[in-house]
Amino acid sequence: MPTKRELLSRTIEHLDIKRHDVVGLIDAMRQMAFTARDLARAAEIYDRMLRDEDCGIILCLAGSLISAGLKQVFVDMIRNRMVDCIVSTGANIVDQDFFEGLGFRHYMAEERLKAGLDDSVLRELHIDRIYDTLIDEDELRACDDTTREIADSLPPRPHSSREFIREMGAYLAHRGRTSDSIVLSAYEHDVPIFCPAFSDCSAGFGLVAHQHARGDGPKLSLDSAKDFYELTQLKIKNPTTGIFMIGGGVPKNFTQDIVVAAEILGHDVPMHKYALQITVADVRDGALSSSTLKEASSWGKVDTAWEQMVFSEATLAVPLIAGYGYHKGAWRNRSERRWASLLAEPAVAGG
Repeated sequence: MPTKRELLSRTIEHLDIKRHDVVGLIDAMRQMAFTARDLARAAEIYDRMLRDEDCGIILCLAGSLISAGLKQVFVDMIRNRMVDCIVSTGANIVDQDFFEGLGFRHYMAEERLKAGLDDSVLRELHIDRIYDTLIDEDELRACDDTTREIADSLPPRPHSSREFIREMGAYLAHRGRTSDSIVLSAYEHDVPIFCPAFSDCSAGFGLVAHQHARGDGPKLSLDSAKDFYELTQLKIKNPTTGIFMIGGGVPKNFTQDIVVAAEILGHDVPMHKYALQITVADVRDGALSSSTLKEASSWGKVDTAWEQMVFSEATLAVPLIAGYGYHKGAWRNRSERRWASLLAEPAVAGG
């Protein structure tokens, strides 16, 4: 049986879009067909978002993206004013990005593992598997303990996930092990991050431990309705919006729904002006991840003038589309919106 050290020996390395100018490749793909042409049009739409001075850009993250090597792409998007808000699954933000911000890593599974090494062996070694990627569960438990520590330091009241994640950024600013973190970069640039299903990730274990330890006393809780309200406030304050969606699920639905929520609150806001989605889901099972952007238009959420579905796996499509936006350079003339400053400031953690 291989040792834990042998299995956790080859780290996942994050792709740097700054080093690879894909503009010529994407422009050539416009003259092709099928997914190549769809991807080229999606890249053009993203470039339009970046050039539109009124447009606020919302990035939606679903699926195992950071563990797969896309962390640096999103960090560069934050640092270079290519995104103004993030709506994500908790796993991407906590189990994967914050986890690496604490100094831990994800590892490549060896060929023998992919060829059939029994997962029960991994269980004995305290190794968790994400397809062909491995993570040390003992380190993940340390991440859980850190989220509990942050929860213990905050006022015992309902918080939005944005407030809690900002405190995670403050923690990394003082005690983190790397500057290449989505949570840390978002904290530094006032880019709000929402995880509407925040407890459905490693942070959930830390929050359960926090609530258990407090017993019947006052305790911190997470308020998903507050997430929805705060995100809707951003749409009201910046009516022209574009969404860059990777995967679907909860991040996609919350982000699309803020148009309707704003109308319910009495504000006549436009549908999302730009929208692109990268997904491998299709419509056969009726799942949200597969619902098309044209379908969302029937609900009054997405305009159809500048929308594009790209049916591709994210590690292939994201570097090309984001890389195109980076190397076209429209971000250089784009102002930093610092949307987090538009929302009520949270209490500062003890650090």
